[in-house]
Amino acid sequence: MKLKGVGLFALGTLFGLEGIKILTSKDAKKVYAHCTAGVLRAKDSVMTQVTALQENCSDIYEEAKAINDERAKKETAAEVADAYASETEE
Repeated sequence: MKLKGVGLFALGTLFGLEGIKILTSKDAKKVYAHCTAGVLRAKDSVMTQVTALQENCSDIYEEAKAINDERAKKETAAEVADAYASETEE
């Protein structure tokens, strides 16, 4: 039983060392570089879409403010007209 545990430990250590060699090889580094390049391209695409979305939201916000300003002016004009009408009736 004890020998089995030592054997498994030795086998795990061997696989670990070989894994490190594989992960640090030139081929693995090329794979990492290609994956990183893909992520950077995706980031650029997402940032382009985010910028467009921000611009659209800004336009919508400004238009909403203009609508509310126009509505407030109409309401104020209506209140003034009502006040004037009630003053002239008295």
